[in-house]
Amino acid sequence: MPSRPADPVQPSIPWWARAARPARPPLPLALMVRAAVGMAVPLALGLLTHRLDLGVFAGLGAMHATMNDRVEPTRLRAPRIASAVLASALGMLIGTALQEFRPQGFLTTALVIGAALTAAAFVSGALSATGPRGSAAGMLLLVSAALGSGMPLARPWWAAAPMMLAGAAFVVLLGLPRRGHRRPRADPRTRALAAAYDALGRTLADLGTPQGATSRQVLTARLNQLQDLLPPPHPRVPESPRTVRIRRMYEAALAATEAASGLLWAWRPVPPEVAAVPGRLARAVERGGGEVAVPDWQPDTPSRLALDVALRAAAETVAGREAALGTAPPPPPDPWRLRVRLLSRGSVRYGLRVALCIAVGSAATAALPLSKSYWVPMTIAFVLKPDLGSVFLRAVSRSIGTVLGVAVTAGVLSLTTDTWALTAIAALCVALLPYATAAHYGLNTVVMTPMALILLQLGGQSGAAEFWPRVLDTVLASAVVLLFGYLLWPERPRHRIEPRLVDAAAALRAYLASVTAQTRPGPAAGAPRTPATRPTTTIPEAPVAEVWLRRTAYRALADARQEVRQGLAEPPPTGRLAERWLPTTAALERLSGAVAAYAAQIRYGGRVPDPAEVDRVRQALDELTAAARAHRPPTRPAARPTRPHDPARSALGRAADELETLLADRS
Repeated sequence: MPSRPADPVQPSIPWWARAARPARPPLPLALMVRAAVGMAVPLALGLLTHRLDLGVFAGLGAMHATMNDRVEPTRLRAPRIASAVLASALGMLIGTALQEFRPQGFLTTALVIGAALTAAAFVSGALSATGPRGSAAGMLLLVSAALGSGMPLARPWWAAAPMMLAGAAFVVLLGLPRRGHRRPRADPRTRALAAAYDALGRTLADLGTPQGATSRQVLTARLNQLQDLLPPPHPRVPESPRTVRIRRMYEAALAATEAASGLLWAWRPVPPEVAAVPGRLARAVERGGGEVAVPDWQPDTPSRLALDVALRAAAETVAGREAALGTAPPPPPDPWRLRVRLLSRGSVRYGLRVALCIAVGSAATAALPLSKSYWVPMTIAFVLKPDLGSVFLRAVSRSIGTVLGVAVTAGVLSLTTDTWALTAIAALCVALLPYATAAHYGLNTVVMTPMALILLQLGGQSGAAEFWPRVLDTVLASAVVLLFGYLLWPERPRHRIEPRLVDAAAALRAYLASVTAQTRPGPAAGAPRTPATRPTTTIPEAPVAEVWLRRTAYRALADARQEVRQGLAEPPPTGRLAERWLPTTAALERLSGAVAAYAAQIRYGGRVPDPAEVDRVRQALDELTAAARAHRPPTRPAARPTRPHDPARSALGRAADELETLLADRS
């Protein structure tokens, strides 16, 4: 009998241990090389032309481009970098204009710059709350405005912003596909698709084991990454044949994922030769196609039969043949989404939060004898970036990382101040930035601090003796953020976790409604599998939006799980509150598997949806939603099975039992 599944997020680990533990991302060699060259070349050209002041700003633009660079197609990569660097250049233009045309008098200057930065902070915060790209653009708008107001000006004063754009454009050019990139394996979408199939194979191999839940979360993350690389097609721009084929193989993987989720929930393993099929599909995808044989096994449950059909359809698709996948084109993006979110209550609230911190930081720098006042608002902008996790942890990590970074910089400058050597060191630091950013925010600060200080040194601003005040600036900025951006705007689960859980419950409800709307069940499991009754490559017709409702539900669950994970890494009381929501997150994830198994029972088991069972699950989801909105987390875990699910029993009925146990006792 399989052992009981273990929850992959163990709440018993102390919060401080979670906070200090770095991730282990793969080494992004292509990004690292691109970053090093993108920084080294502008600085070297500045040295050779005796215009290092311009080279420093070009290098700064290259650094900001590197911070937003990803391994993705050019049509996604270029707009991502462009939106961030255009905001950065605009901020630099604002900052340099403030410095060039500042009024006379220390107090008047401080008031004007503080007011301008506070206004920029509100726009930055509101933009940052609209999503990842808005977050990057908003942060760099404020960071560059702060830097421009204090860094030594290039001549002419307005040249800093164009030079930043030139440095960023150089980084974009470095990533353009070359002749060798025409190979399938060189396409980042192909690599992401192969990684998704590999993760599917790992999930199938881990069915019925404690590692199954973790493997499915990895699979969801791989599919999320692939979905980001395959945005909805534009209605008036035809897609290339390669893109169309990758999208079809992606949709085939989505069908197989649904079947795997149902098997994971039901504790039903599959033969090893079947679990190995996705790995062979991944190798075929990397080669650009090819035949992959699916074993002729005997699936004896609806979910196993669903997996068999999905794997055969995926094999046909990878081989370049048409296969009915039961999917529909993804919904088009909403052109009003950014405008609505930019003016939403959450965006305005976050803008006010950032503006308050900048105003307090500007007042503190005007009242205290700080040599580089721009370091405080710059640090506030980095720490308050909304999509990097806990503000508390970022503030602490920023302070510790700055101390270590300043120590490294002081050590380097005690050995050499040669401009060519410093150029090489800056290139090395920026090369480490992609890995450090993915590993840990504190490590990112340790790498970014020497890079920023060396750029300032090359710009002729300061020597090693003046670097230690940057620690004081960082501690002051972190204290401002903790007091005015954290304690006054507490990031408790009601502000981060609970809205995610409400979204996940709503997405699951929509997915369930789509599944139970089916009226054309497929052949029953266990029926004679003749060519006439066994659909080798055809998935029974489903409501047109079901595949994307399912994808939305899985993604919403992944977002909720990530918020819980981040909450567990915060000190009490936030960490304890996040821990109380952990059973709910696990229960919703299991419900998604139960709905997938129920869909297989309808399609391949001949089951007719039972309105009473559906109403029980809907009522449980409504109660969970009401509990989240009322800030009342359940206090007991959902009932988990001790044996594989009986395929003769309704998967939805057992899911309702689990949810009702979870909701039986709430605080």
